[in-house]
Amino acid sequence: MMYRKILSKEEALQKLKHFCGYQERCHSEVKEKLYSLGIRKTDHDDLVATLIEENYLNEERFAIQFAGGRYRVKNWGRKKIMFALREKQVNDYSIKKALQQIDEADYKMKLNDLVKKRYDSLKQEQYLVRKKKTIDYLLLKGYEFSLVTQAVNKYFENNNSK
Repeated sequence: MMYRKILSKEEALQKLKHFCGYQERCHSEVKEKLYSLGIRKTDHDDLVATLIEENYLNEERFAIQFAGGRYRVKNWGRKKIMFALREKQVNDYSIKKALQQIDEADYKMKLNDLVKKRYDSLKQEQYLVRKKKTIDYLLLKGYEFSLVTQAVNKYFENNNSK
């Protein structure tokens, strides 16, 4: 049986500062880290409070960074971002704030680009199958149904009238 060294509160705080300094974290990730380090449950709230006071932990900043990254890098839609943040137990205010950071015009432009890419990648399929697969793909990416159908129908009008 292996025994783990029990960290003092100060040692744990240093590890957590490094953990939070490396990249933005949410409260639930920090709590998981506390459990993995084997920190006494009585010290959890004190350590989290210290991280917040020293600005190492800021859930709103985390949510904005998370949403921006998922949107720009993974092309996720608002719904998928919202569900991922809820899964990380981020509060609704921070989620709303993060989603407001996504520019509406840019969002629709990205959606239109994804429609074109997906539809064009399905050349071997027939028209209705291509359309359905394109819609399903975008819904899976977390885009709103009304925006998806609007973008897909607009794309078809422009490309089938030629």
